[in-house]
Amino acid sequence: MKIALIAHDRKKDNLIQFAIAYRDILKEHDLYATGTTGTMIEAETALPITKFRSGPLGGDQQIGAMIANNDMDMVFFFRDPLTAQPHEPDVMALVRLCDLYHIPLATNMGTAEILLKGLQEGFVDWRILEERRK
Repeated sequence: MKIALIAHDRKKDNLIQFAIAYRDILKEHDLYATGTTGTMIEAETALPITKFRSGPLGGDQQIGAMIANNDMDMVFFFRDPLTAQPHEPDVMALVRLCDLYHIPLATNMGTAEILLKGLQEGFVDWRILEERRK
């Protein structure tokens, strides 16, 4: 599966800790991330990550394009709900695309853990089946 990893500045440490804790599951999948987040996770976990631009510089939109092209299977986007983001329209567009294309989206560690454990148990195999229909 193709999984996107994104985090606002104040949530990057949470996402890094999440990636460390679930490294064994994540290593079985293709990982994508916005620039700074991907660099930080890669440094801490040694997981290979395809990195896009930083979120405010278009990275969120690059991941959004993958979603719109049915080329992303799951998104972990640890958002900071207490800090205004200069690129909030891009953030909301990414969330909207996940809703539109039925892409599982976790915006906090609790939901992320449930999604990842569901992935491990095969509960999102419908994404694989959909891919085979192309």
